[in-house]
Order: sequence, then C-alpha cells, then structure tokens
Amino acid sequence: MAGDPHRLGIYGIGAAAHIVMQVAAHEGRRLFAFTRPGDGAGQAFARRLGAEWAGGSDELPPEPLDAAIIYAPVGALVPAALRAVAKGGSVVCAGIHMSDVPSLPYSLLWGERSLRSVANLTRADGVAFLALAPRVPVRTHVRTFRLEEANVALAALRRGEIEGAAVIAIETHDVV
Repeated sequence: MAGDPHRLGIYGIGAAAHIVMQVAAHEGRRLFAFTRPGDGAGQAFARRLGAEWAGGSDELPPEPLDAAIIYAPVGALVPAALRAVAKGGSVVCAGIHMSDVPSLPYSLLWGERSLRSVANLTRADGVAFLALAPRVPVRTHVRTFRLEEANVALAALRRGEIEGAAVIAIETHDVV
C-alpha cells in the first residue's frame, strides 16, 4: 500500500512495525521511526531495527519521506505523517483501530499526497511473507504474560514499555 518508497517513515514501533522494519531494512529502504515524544528507549529499539533516524511523533524527519505507515492507533498522527511526506508521497493507516482523525488543512493532502487504510492482508501476502522471513531473517521481540496478567500487559502497552509484541499465554494441560 505504501508503494516502493526509498525513505519510509514508521509511526508506532510495536508488534507489526518491528517486523515490517526488519523487512524494509533488508530491502534497502531508509527507515525513519517515530515514537511517543521523549521515548528514548523506543527510539533506541527502532535504531537497532535499522532506523537511521528515530524521534518523537511531534518532530519532522531530517528530510521528507516518500511514504509513512502509521501503526499507532492515534488519529492525530495522520496530519503529522502527511506533513512528513513529500509531494506525491503516501500515508498508510495500518492499525486495526484508530482514534478519530482530526480536521486537517487541505494543503497537507495537496501535492498529490495519498492517504489510505489497510483492512487486512490476503493469504497470498502471508505466503509471500513466510517465504521472505527466513531470508531477512525476521527476529520477533516478544514479552509474554500469563492470562491473569492481561491487565498488566495492557497497562505496559499503554505506557510504551513493550519492545515488539505483548503475548498472552494460556497454560494448557493434558486431558486424559
């Protein structure tokens, strides 16, 4: 959906984004990562994943982007990402849910910028990714929580304390 960008911005470095960043770096794309303002740990994580620049979502990158993908569920990032992309660039909203997008001046879309959303991927997308993942190689970062810690996991996600993905593990027992 983002096309074939040379300079790719990623907003929200979580479960999906940390995988996409590895693939994009493998493909030779220049990565620019955006985290919550002041999130030094998240920015360091993004640099370890291949970002040449990492900063707060309230900042502009050092140069205009060809495309940006927003994973964070924050509608206010749409105008910020549109400001960061060059004319002809695209912004993709890739989260399952996003808060309302605020009103924005037409000048942010003008210049043939595009704004789109992704509802879901196809089976073919999954097959292609699974073939590519070992060649990258994709390394997932996962923090596991027990089912009874689900609220702890959600709180840690909200505070930005998770590198990669939070996973809820349900213990299973053999039944005789």
